[in-house]
Amino acid sequence: MEHYNFAQKIMTLALFAIVLSSVNIEVVRAQGICNVSGEGLMSCRPSITPPYPTAPTAQCCNALSRADMACLCSYKNSQLLPSLGIDPNLAIQLPQKCRLPNPPRC
Repeated sequence: MEHYNFAQKIMTLALFAIVLSSVNIEVVRAQGICNVSGEGLMSCRPSITPPYPTAPTAQCCNALSRADMACLCSYKNSQLLPSLGIDPNLAIQLPQKCRLPNPPRC
């Protein structure tokens, strides 16, 4: 009986973690971060997700041109990006790939 309760608690915790990560994804999509809209973030997603990232689109680069780069750099070592399926190293390369002037040095 005690083993069953422990297993039940683990399953409940795992389910909670899945729901919480889903909520985080939806909040980022809806609100955006660092002056980049949720729509702008989603347009960049194919360029920052492994294993086969694409070249950034004009829509992605346009959204990134309005971004607060210092704010974006603050996410470099955050667990948020990997939890969303984003490779931080690919994300840091985006300003240069978009040929934005003065890309940040995170």
